[in-house]
Amino acid sequence: MLAMAELAETLLGLSAKADDLTLAQVAVRAFLIYSALIVFVRLGKKRFLAQATPLDAILLILIGSIASRGVSGTAPFFTSIIASGWLIALHSVFSFISCRSDRFSHWIKGNPTVLVKDGRIDREAMLNTHMSEGDLDEDLRKKGLRDATKIAEARLERDGTLSVLKA
Repeated sequence: MLAMAELAETLLGLSAKADDLTLAQVAVRAFLIYSALIVFVRLGKKRFLAQATPLDAILLILIGSIASRGVSGTAPFFTSIIASGWLIALHSVFSFISCRSDRFSHWIKGNPTVLVKDGRIDREAMLNTHMSEGDLDEDLRKKGLRDATKIAEARLERDGTLSVLKA
C-alpha cells in the first residue's frame, strides 16, 4: 500500500504545490482527469454536450473550471475528479426530474418565447428577450427567409436558437 502511495505521489505530485509540479506530473494529471471525464460523460446524458440549455452550458463551464484546477494543481487532484463526477451526477438527476415535471423543467431550463405569430412581430416579446429586429432579421435570413409576414410562428427556443414555421 505504501508503494502505491509513493507511486501516486511520484506520478501525480499529490502533495506538491502547483508551481512545484513537473511537466510529466501535469501530463499524467491531464490524462487521468481527461479519462475520468470521458467515463463520467458516458455515464451521464449525452445531450449536455450540445449545450442544449443554459443548465447544460453551466455544467460545461463548471466542469472545465474544476477539472483544469485539478490538472494545474491549484486544487486537490482527487477532489477535482470527485467534484466533476458529482456535478455530472447532479445534472443527470436534474434532467431526470425535468423529464417528469414540466414545472421543474420550466424553472431550470426556461420557456420558449413566441416572437412572431401569424406574420406579426411581438415587440414586447422581443424586448423581454433582449432581441432586436436586426437579430430577428439575421436569424430569419439564416433560415432562407426575408419577410416575417410569411411566418406562421417563430419562437426563441430555450437554447437560444430561433425555430420558424412557415405560413
